[in-house]
Amino acid sequence: MADPRRVEFGDFLRSRREKLSPKTVGLPAGRRRRTAGLRREEVAQLAGIGVDWYIRLEQGRTVSPSVTTVDALARALRLSKTEHAHLKALARDGDRRAFVPEVVPPSIRRMIESLNQPAYITGRRWDVLAWNDPAEEVFAFGQLPEQDRNTLLLMMTNKQTRKRYGAGWADVAKAMVAMFRATHDVWAGDPAFTELLTRLREGSPEFVKWWEAHEIRSTMSGRKTMNHPTLGVLHFEHTSFQANDDPALKLVIYTPV
Repeated sequence: MADPRRVEFGDFLRSRREKLSPKTVGLPAGRRRRTAGLRREEVAQLAGIGVDWYIRLEQGRTVSPSVTTVDALARALRLSKTEHAHLKALARDGDRRAFVPEVVPPSIRRMIESLNQPAYITGRRWDVLAWNDPAEEVFAFGQLPEQDRNTLLLMMTNKQTRKRYGAGWADVAKAMVAMFRATHDVWAGDPAFTELLTRLREGSPEFVKWWEAHEIRSTMSGRKTMNHPTLGVLHFEHTSFQANDDPALKLVIYTPV
């Protein structure tokens, strides 16, 4: 059985290859092309590797590209720093242990409870693990079943969440899908991530469309505007931090603007 992470590695290569034109990389257009983007042999040529070797990589075969090869592919495909880092992560032989939900230390729980602005803790799968009273007032995590307390699941499949973001929903949701892609691919094939992916696919046609594009984006701070049913229009700056106690835990703070 193919390694799911190697499959994601190959799928990512293909998706980037199909977005490039010969003109972009300084190659002649040549004869008529049946599909968009570069041909496999053109990427292999640009990266300085064998065509058969590149095909094996794109097919998700169980092969281990060297750091030099990954770097050469990143240059050939004109990857951004974030995309390059993602390709490196997929190429590594990572931890194969099954995902286990994180536990928030009491000290971190007390810290977020002391904050006046909305704050919550998420794990690697983007599950909401702890939150304070201001976050409850805005997001109402406590009113949700535990299995639904997931920030991406809420954004993509919860009608009330979508309504709160109004016209800005698509931009925020699409960016979140690209950020989650970077997390998911490293855990590809894990039952917990497979279950979440199934729920997202079944609950949101927009998710399916954006997921297939295989865009990658790093976690970023920014601004969000929400139309809350009781609090009215809310403007926030959101920022996230990793916990030293457990880097898998992420603290998200919403500061009113």
